[in-house]
Amino acid sequence: MSAYNYINNPHYRIFLFPLALFYWGLMFWRNLFYNIGVFVSHSLPCKVISIGNITTGGTGKTPAVIYLAKLLKNHGQRVAVLSRGYGRSTTGTVVVSTGDNNIKNWKMVGEEPALLAEKLPDIPLVVDENRYRGGIYIAKHFNPDVIILDDGFQHRTLDRDLDIVLLNSNQSGIAYKLLPYGLLREPWHHLKRSDVTILTKTNLKRPSHFIYNKLNSLKIGSYNSKIVPSESLIGTKGNIISVNAMQNERTIAISGIGDPMGFELLLEKLCLNVLDHISFDDHHRYGKSDLKIIKTIMDKQEAEYIVTTEKDLIKLRTIKHEICKKVYALPIRFSLSKNGQREILNKLGFN
Repeated sequence: MSAYNYINNPHYRIFLFPLALFYWGLMFWRNLFYNIGVFVSHSLPCKVISIGNITTGGTGKTPAVIYLAKLLKNHGQRVAVLSRGYGRSTTGTVVVSTGDNNIKNWKMVGEEPALLAEKLPDIPLVVDENRYRGGIYIAKHFNPDVIILDDGFQHRTLDRDLDIVLLNSNQSGIAYKLLPYGLLREPWHHLKRSDVTILTKTNLKRPSHFIYNKLNSLKIGSYNSKIVPSESLIGTKGNIISVNAMQNERTIAISGIGDPMGFELLLEKLCLNVLDHISFDDHHRYGKSDLKIIKTIMDKQEAEYIVTTEKDLIKLRTIKHEICKKVYALPIRFSLSKNGQREILNKLGFN
């Protein structure tokens, strides 16, 4: 059962409340030790910008990293990206791309870094579970002006010049409880560590009163952002079909992401004829049994195509199976309000 599903199931959640209290204690002492200097944060010889969240995914970090990297590059900065590389088959420091579009296999680096490298072909990207070690490697080999730390809000071993935190507008108050009772990685008031707070996917669903009330109680301002879909979908072989043309086809959706409901809302807004949505866990690795299930549902629904995300396409296009020829991903991009963009550039001194 995915995190998205279990937090909406009260029969599961009631047993997780004691674990959430224990987790709260761990986070309290960890952050206290950083705040008083018992645990030490290390600096790098360049600016460091973290893009992260206080929940376990689904906020749109990958599109936001792409947006910020392009924004800073357009302002004359030498940019590099540092990620953990969640779910990869390797450990240690691995160069995903040197900025020459020569990208490592996704299994070696994780699907999100592989997608980042494709979207940022002229920007170096490195994965390392030890963020300081990875940052030192980047500084030594690529000499950037700025390193963007992907999913770095909780990684306090590395000093940063700007902490950007994303909040998913689609998530309800139920999701904003501590792990494993909800999706919060740390208590709400830790959001005060952030320099810029951004509400994501506001064009899919208006942020709840719960989120606004929490931000107001902490006296934290926020900026709105949107997820903008492409006008075309891309297949596993690079073939393209327009969204308008796909509206006339019977499709099913599949996804292995942190916010499947957000994906559904986006497909609904595009008026695609989605007959079913098969939702797997975030970072799911597709196997033959999954493809068998997908084919069975396609046959039952008499669907001709499969619509998925770019993150899932990274994995599905490497599988040799007849059904993968019917898979198309919907590219999206992150769009930040002008006030939010101005705030980030001002805080970095790039305006």
